[in-house]
Amino acid sequence: MTLYSFQEKYRRLRQELLGGALALAGVFAFGTLWYYLMEKWSVVDSAYMTMITLSTVGFGEIHPLGDRSRIFTMILILMGLITIGYIVNRLTEALIQGYFQEGIRQRQEKRLIDTLEHHCILCGFGRTARQVALELAAEEIPFIVLDYELEQVEEAQGLGYIAIQADATLDESLITAKIDKAVCLISALTSDAENLYTVLSAKTLNPQIRAISRANSEEALVKLQRAGADAVVSPYITGGKRLAAAALRPQVMDFVDGILTGSDRTFYMEEFLLDPQFCPCIGQTLSEARLRLKSGALVLAIRRADGHLIGGPTGETELLAGDLLICMGTPEQLRQLNQILGPIRATPALRPPRHR
Repeated sequence: MTLYSFQEKYRRLRQELLGGALALAGVFAFGTLWYYLMEKWSVVDSAYMTMITLSTVGFGEIHPLGDRSRIFTMILILMGLITIGYIVNRLTEALIQGYFQEGIRQRQEKRLIDTLEHHCILCGFGRTARQVALELAAEEIPFIVLDYELEQVEEAQGLGYIAIQADATLDESLITAKIDKAVCLISALTSDAENLYTVLSAKTLNPQIRAISRANSEEALVKLQRAGADAVVSPYITGGKRLAAAALRPQVMDFVDGILTGSDRTFYMEEFLLDPQFCPCIGQTLSEARLRLKSGALVLAIRRADGHLIGGPTGETELLAGDLLICMGTPEQLRQLNQILGPIRATPALRPPRHR
């Protein structure tokens, strides 16, 4: 059941129960007024007579009644039975269909969603998105899944992920997923048009979010980039390149896969963005900074602030403010390198280029 459809059905049930309660109160007031006005009883006696009549407890008349009032009493009993029966029917339906249990689960889920921040929004839960979810979970990165298909949502929830059934192309869905506090959105929907709408909506609601999208064609890839996607991946293009690389350089591919994905890796690759406010190594060469000697981590490449990439930097390569260091090493080596490049600072959950 979607969050929205559940809320709609729950609202309808609540209105029906409220309507039944008001109807019962109206019947009670009508009966009290009859005995008070027609039989000239006190308010207490009139209310008491109405109560024992509606509850059908079997008590006798508190004062003798004429034929007219006895006919009215029979009608009052019938009205009470219909009204109470309607309320009981609504409550029974709510219990059978699990409205109350679902309501508790939905409220718990909403509280959990409300606590999300620095998280990723994963749109879709198809075969591609499942692999994304596995990697995010392996890295212990908080994320929420949006999918329109109930079956996909239930599967994601069964795996322990936070998931809601919603249309990711709608602003309302992204707002529900706390896009204002998210740092990344991954759109892995099957349709290029849906991915395009999702990226446009995400960038409108949160211009700072990193938007990554799937594309099924080169034309869609270009359009998604124009729409503001920070990265666009085509499974067919990427898959073809990886197939060729696996055939031509199988050991290289095994090594790269081993350091990029999975939770049982020996070596990791990490990014470090040099900030002049925190990094003491700016202005030094790699030889002078002695990063490899002090940490054991290897600097594979350096991307300058202007976008220029230096692959396999030498010891004479100077470290400049705004440089992005792409490094490889064990978790301990990377932690040591993190200490060398500057004091530890909190970073968003998805770890954009690290300022150190």
